[in-house]
Amino acid sequence: MPGPRSNPLPFRKRTDLKARTPQTPRMNLGPGIGFAALTCRRGGRGIGMLSGSGHEHGACPGGIVSPPQNAPQIPLTISARPATFDIDLTSEPRSSDLTMHRLTPALAALLLGLAATSAHAEPAPRIAKIDGVQRLLVNDKPYLILGGELGNSSSSDLKDLSGHWAVMKAANLNTVLAPVAWEQVEPVEGKFDFTVLDGMIQQARAHEMRLVLLWFGAWKNSMSTYTPAWVKRDPARFPYARTGEGKAVEILSASYPATRDADAKAFAAMMAHLKAVDGDKRTVLMVQVENEIGMLPEARDRTKAAEADFNKPVPAAALKVLSGQIKGKKAGTWEEVFGASLATDELWQAWTFGRYVEALAAAGKKAYDLPMFVNAALPRPGAVPGGYPSAGPLPHLIDLWRAAAPSLDMLSPDIYYPNFTEWMPPYDRPDQPLFIPEADQAGKTPAPGNAFWAIGEHDAIGFSPFSIEHLPPEGVKTLGAAYRLLDQLTPLITTHDGGKTMRGFRAPVAYDGTVDLTPRKASFGPWDFTVTVVDPWTPKDKQDYAAHGGLVIQTGADEFIVAGRGITMTFATKDGSVGLETVRELRFENGQWVDGRWLNGDQTHQGRHIRLPPTEFGVQRVRLYRYQ
Repeated sequence: MPGPRSNPLPFRKRTDLKARTPQTPRMNLGPGIGFAALTCRRGGRGIGMLSGSGHEHGACPGGIVSPPQNAPQIPLTISARPATFDIDLTSEPRSSDLTMHRLTPALAALLLGLAATSAHAEPAPRIAKIDGVQRLLVNDKPYLILGGELGNSSSSDLKDLSGHWAVMKAANLNTVLAPVAWEQVEPVEGKFDFTVLDGMIQQARAHEMRLVLLWFGAWKNSMSTYTPAWVKRDPARFPYARTGEGKAVEILSASYPATRDADAKAFAAMMAHLKAVDGDKRTVLMVQVENEIGMLPEARDRTKAAEADFNKPVPAAALKVLSGQIKGKKAGTWEEVFGASLATDELWQAWTFGRYVEALAAAGKKAYDLPMFVNAALPRPGAVPGGYPSAGPLPHLIDLWRAAAPSLDMLSPDIYYPNFTEWMPPYDRPDQPLFIPEADQAGKTPAPGNAFWAIGEHDAIGFSPFSIEHLPPEGVKTLGAAYRLLDQLTPLITTHDGGKTMRGFRAPVAYDGTVDLTPRKASFGPWDFTVTVVDPWTPKDKQDYAAHGGLVIQTGADEFIVAGRGITMTFATKDGSVGLETVRELRFENGQWVDGRWLNGDQTHQGRHIRLPPTEFGVQRVRLYRYQ
């Protein structure tokens, strides 16, 4: 087993969420040019604009962009591409404008070039493998999403949204997952309205939070209820899926290019606008493409176009990842290769959904390259295709989806069932990070333990309960305490490898809610840990075992950081006994971990165990030694 990477405590508090309020409006300069601070005016003369080609209007929230008609043009090169700056050197200064009337044209151009270059100082968020672990990088630093997802309608009205930030702030979120509806973005075909999106971004910045956007396009929870009216009312152009009996269902068919192209056009327009208004601030970290795609009440669509495609040869890329499921011919139609079954129907539908999503993701990334993902509505035990939202990015379809939609950075599970731990392994893969965009309803007591386990055991890049704006007061307290601790531990968490030098602990829970109280075991080199969620000093009828959980990080050959609540651990090693050399309680002060109480007495049962009480989240530094 590899030894731990060096990361001694104390460490500095991260500052990547520090608010930066712009002093002047900004605008997009066109492809490949960037941003500049000197572009907008609010009702007055005296300021020009940088232009990608000619004189263009750009995004200028709260102001007007209109270059003067007879201003001198000064050649300017930004990122090795030519541009021009038009400026009225005769205008009077205004308090809302940054005018250049006392500068020479050459100096004005120089200053603008510096402004445009520095505006891109923060790199775009991206997914990258660091020391073998897939990480989300924000400003080129590992970032842990301590998030919450808004209810479906809470971001659709800015006044309503403005009333929810206090709860999210109190729960110590650093990121909010928020829907963006196609019907609001493009109410009239070809005319885009980003008022709500812009307001959402401004509110997030005001509260020093980041965003993950959820594109509610053709599908949301399988259905097509967030599409514009001009799509809903034109089934001849945008056909609905049909059952085997020919009955239409309110799910747009994925087999018609007109639907795909309209959806992709709107999505790409949103991404281009996002780059224009947020490309320098990076408020938005990632984007989800559609929401919980799935076919109901049958495993596949039976429209004419779908039937024709189903009877075509299986694409080579699909055959490659499904080679282990071939039951007939090595090449041919879906039924000729895989046999006639509901499983085959679902395979075809998954490939079709995946190719549709690939068109959106590729178009969106071309406009603005942010990490993108698709979420999965998981099936109940024993359900068959058609009895659950079929053909989404489900555990048994992940390889097929990855082949169909290579532009996606990850596929992510939405977990509302008690057996949380069972759903992690399929999505924790070498080719993608684990991200949990919907981790049950906000306020459920297992949430903190689930967060510690997913992050500690599977290197999850983020955790996000649903309907976070309705988090009850007790939930604000407990989730807030967990998130505060995880935020403080982030620099340490993101430099260790889950399952190796970092482990997560919680009791597995079955689908029926039964908690498995069998102690869990883990090894760190010569040290063997046994961890239980049964607290030895609390009456059993007073314990919520599903709410207990934590993580362990190895910071030295014999030193560990233990964090969480409601876990107790003992230690063993070969050829000797294990003692607790020192146990120190840690507290976070002024951005650093500080040693607190010595816990070598009653708190460790005179050296017999390490205990984190179930009543509060805590952190301890433990050093072990061997004796005979």
